[in-house]
Amino acid sequence: MAILAVSLAVLAGGTAFVVRTSIEHSSAPKQVLGPDSFLALDPNAPDPETDILKEQAVQALRKERLESTREGRKKGLDPVEIAEKAPGGGGFNPANFPPGSTPDPGSNKAIGKEMAAARGWSGAEWGCLERLWDKESHWNERAMNRYSGAYGIPQSLPGSKMASAGSDWQTNPATQIKWGLGYISGRYKTPCGAWGHSQSTGWY
Repeated sequence: MAILAVSLAVLAGGTAFVVRTSIEHSSAPKQVLGPDSFLALDPNAPDPETDILKEQAVQALRKERLESTREGRKKGLDPVEIAEKAPGGGGFNPANFPPGSTPDPGSNKAIGKEMAAARGWSGAEWGCLERLWDKESHWNERAMNRYSGAYGIPQSLPGSKMASAGSDWQTNPATQIKWGLGYISGRYKTPCGAWGHSQSTGWY
């Protein structure tokens, strides 16, 4: 009888806990998760709106190149321009670059090669990454796409997404590269996967 009484007491206590928890949850304010909330859970997840902007930028570049060819103007227009000031966004204000600093694509490539190798991406994979970011930004941390506004070595859109890799994303090549490698891994698995997509669509 003593064992039965204890069992009933425990059961009753557990039932009371479940009922109380259920009431607390039902009275809590409802939080509706929108697309931004889900993207915040996985910053590398495909973002249809951003992908559309990338595609529109590619189409705008192709149109301008076609018009320049017809009019006999300079061919091979470059979508990359060098920003005079780092863009803001995501709670960050636009920022001036460090006084006297100059982008060094060669040094940035060396950093990128070392960080890629740490992920096991050497040989052919490094070759894909080198070509991909040569095309996207010329490995310049101040590169900005004049059609879409994508920024940095990996051409993050918007640039403030790179804040997930460090608060110095506006000016630090290593932080930009860190974010870019994570983005490639999360969405394309490997640099060659990203390069293949870029070759077929014009963006990654």
